[in-house]
Amino acid sequence: MNRISLVISDVDGTMVTHDKHLTEAAINAVKHLADRDISFTVTSSRPAFGMRMLIKPLGLRLPFGAFNGSLIVDPALTVLQKEAIPASAARIAIDTLKASGVDIWLFTMDRWLIMHDDGHYVAHEQATILTAPSVVSRFDEFISDACKIVGVSADPEKLARCETAVQKALAGQAAAARSQSYYLDVTPAGSDKGTFVEAMAKRLDISPENIATLGDMPNDLAMFAKSGVSFAMGNATDDVKSRATDVTDTNENDGFAKAIERIIALERN
Repeated sequence: MNRISLVISDVDGTMVTHDKHLTEAAINAVKHLADRDISFTVTSSRPAFGMRMLIKPLGLRLPFGAFNGSLIVDPALTVLQKEAIPASAARIAIDTLKASGVDIWLFTMDRWLIMHDDGHYVAHEQATILTAPSVVSRFDEFISDACKIVGVSADPEKLARCETAVQKALAGQAAAARSQSYYLDVTPAGSDKGTFVEAMAKRLDISPENIATLGDMPNDLAMFAKSGVSFAMGNATDDVKSRATDVTDTNENDGFAKAIERIIALERN
C-alpha cells in the first residue's frame, strides 16, 4: 500500500451511527491518525454549517468539503472555494423533482429552505445538522444562490427512478446522485468528492495515491476513484463495495474506526 498521508471520510453512514452519534472509537481513531502524523478531514453532502459540531471533537484543522465537495471551508467556516448550481439548471432540477412527486429542499451557503415543514425527513435533517429550516412559499428568489437541491422520498425505488430522470433532464448541467437512500442531491457539475480529493492533494502537496477515503453511498465513488486506497462501509450496497479497494464493518459496528486502525497497521509494516 502507498504511504498514506491523508484520510478523507464521508460523514453520514460512515463516520457516525444511524442516530448521528460520533462514537468514542471514531474520535479515538482520528486521534491515533494524528499521533502518527497522518492528516484527516471530512467531506459530505451536508452544508458546511451542518458539520460544525464535528470540528471540536475530531480536532479538525484542515479544510473540509460540504455539498459533496462543491463548497470548501476552513474550520472557522471561512469559504475557501465555492461553486453554485447555474440558475437554469436549478430550475430544471426543481421542475423535474416536482414532476416526480418528491419533496424538495434548497440549500444556500447558509440557509436550508423548504416549502412544507411536515415533509418526509424534515425533523430527521434538523436533528442531523442542528439547524432549523426556513419555510418559503416559492424557491424563485433563491435559485441564483442554490448550492444544493435535494429530492426527498421515503420510497427508495421511486427516488432511484427520480435520480435517472433528473440526470437525463440536466444533461450534465449539474450533478445528481443519492447521498442516502432517501436523499437525491443536485449539486454543481464538475465539483464532487473526487475533486475535493484532488484539491486536498494539491493543498498538501501530496499525490492522490497517498490519500485513503471512506464512504458508503454512490456519491462517494468519485473520491474512491481518485484516492490510492478506499474503504466501503459494511452497510454500503454491493455496487459501492465492489468499487472500493477494501470493505470494513458497518457504521453501527465502528466500521470507521476499524478501517482507520487497518490503515495505521498497514503503515507500520
